[in-house]
Amino acid sequence: MPFELQPVLTSDLLSVRPLQSADYDELFAVAADPLLWEQHPQSDRYRKDIFHAFFQDALASGGALAVVDARESRLVGSSRYHGYDADQREVEIGWTFLARSHWGGLYNKELKQLMLRHAFRFVDTVVFLVGTANLRSRRAVEKLGGVLAGPGQDRAGVPHVRYRIEVGNWSGGRAGAGGPGGAGGLS
Repeated sequence: MPFELQPVLTSDLLSVRPLQSADYDELFAVAADPLLWEQHPQSDRYRKDIFHAFFQDALASGGALAVVDARESRLVGSSRYHGYDADQREVEIGWTFLARSHWGGLYNKELKQLMLRHAFRFVDTVVFLVGTANLRSRRAVEKLGGVLAGPGQDRAGVPHVRYRIEVGNWSGGRAGAGGPGGAGGLS
């Protein structure tokens, strides 16, 4: 069975669905907050021209997802599956950002648990590339059970750190494992 890069995933808190071009204005309204990007390697992504390029890349990726607050029925962020390798049974989760109103761990944790649960139907390893100085996202990935695997680079060659979660080491979102939830809105 091939990996479905743009699934529809739901919980009581969130609905995750394929990102669509019609989502641009609502998603940019979230992304226009400079504080979302202050620890991110591309800290100017709140600018319309920079975000537009990011959004177009997301659509072209074939793995971009819109994150909707299920209770408020409003778009609150985005994430993406990338680099699926069937032979290595590995995929990356990244490009995640959430509105500051949804920071504090609960929503990020729920989003990543939905995405991990889906990914582990197809792969044995999920990778997260996080900006070296993005401590908020690094803590969030660690609380999910991510293990630091060493240095890495993004597609543009920007230094990052690489985290891995193996299916056999993942709690599956059960309480008590992986801590109380992500600490921030990006990873």
